[in-house]
Amino acid sequence: MNTAAPVLTPTSRALAWCLHLLVIGLLALAVGRAVSAGGPHAAWIVAASAACCVMYSFGPALPGIRRSRGAAALWLAAVGACWLVLLALSPDAVWVAFPLYFLQLHLLPWRAGLAAVIATAFAAIGGFAAHQHDFSPAMVVGPALGAAVAVAVVWGYQTLYRESEHRRRLIEELTATRAELAAAQHTAGVLAERDRLAREIHDTLAQGLSSIQLLLRAAERALPQAPQTAARHVDQARQAAIDNLAEARRFVAALTPPTLEGTTLAGALERVCATTSTRHRLTTRFHLTGDPAPLATAHETALLRIAQSALANIVRHAGATTAEITLSYLGDHVALDVVDDGRGFEPDRLPAPDPESGGFGLAAMRARAKALGGTLTVESAPGRGTALAAQLPLTPPAETEPGARP
Repeated sequence: MNTAAPVLTPTSRALAWCLHLLVIGLLALAVGRAVSAGGPHAAWIVAASAACCVMYSFGPALPGIRRSRGAAALWLAAVGACWLVLLALSPDAVWVAFPLYFLQLHLLPWRAGLAAVIATAFAAIGGFAAHQHDFSPAMVVGPALGAAVAVAVVWGYQTLYRESEHRRRLIEELTATRAELAAAQHTAGVLAERDRLAREIHDTLAQGLSSIQLLLRAAERALPQAPQTAARHVDQARQAAIDNLAEARRFVAALTPPTLEGTTLAGALERVCATTSTRHRLTTRFHLTGDPAPLATAHETALLRIAQSALANIVRHAGATTAEITLSYLGDHVALDVVDDGRGFEPDRLPAPDPESGGFGLAAMRARAKALGGTLTVESAPGRGTALAAQLPLTPPAETEPGARP
């Protein structure tokens, strides 16, 4: 049981005031009956009641009594002594034992409070029997029943209080957990958005700027011997810059890539192949196999970005003359294959991604495929070209997003 009074709430304050009024009312009852009866001890009863009331008033006025066991025990002893004097003078004081039960159980440790209640009940029974000059079992019923009721009420109150405190702590923990979960979700969202922007920047801005750089270098080499060729390269670089700007605006807004607007995925891939062949010394061809099936926008975007990134890697690193892109609809999944006849490499010996020199291409492509439940494999060897294969499950549009495009 609690050894100190619980924190006061509006309900507990109301109960405390009711207890105070009960004590005052019972003391006033003893005084009123003594004065109306006009007995020989009326003045002493009034004085003892006043002393008991004054001593009792110290309890609510002194906050230390609610905080210290010792102070509470001393105050209860003083109030009990005044009550015993009043009980010796008037049998009506026996009723004051009832509020004393609650005080003793509330302010003292459980065992000490129970012992004080038993002692008070015996004192009340003995005092009432002395005034009646007789003893009968009926005299035990009132004080004993009052003590039992007080013990049951206080025990139930303290049990409910402990349960309430337990629930309050659980609610506080739940609130803190929800706040931590919200912070974790926010952090995860920020990281996911950073990852999305990193992939988009690599597959659009970085590749586009690289293409512009290569075109401008070609124009620089063509000058001054071939000004028409240089002008064509500059015009292509300008067009690449326009396309790159449109891509940047779209992926910042998380919209469909411009290449996919107004066309199918096959048409977008064919356009990418044509643009690559026009801007670079790389013959790029597109092939479509199988019956085209509806794809979610996320699937189309991922396959388009993988193709763009693969072609950019071929242009920058492979030294290839031809590249083949094949889009295949194979029943329950869709596949994208990109094959070139370049110098090749050893996939197991690729350096780690470096922010200064790049190297995020394959990692970004794998991340795109994995995010949609697909796979990406690379087969290559020095001098034998490279073959890249991406496979995505052909999930029905309703299971992926409502706006799937055919």
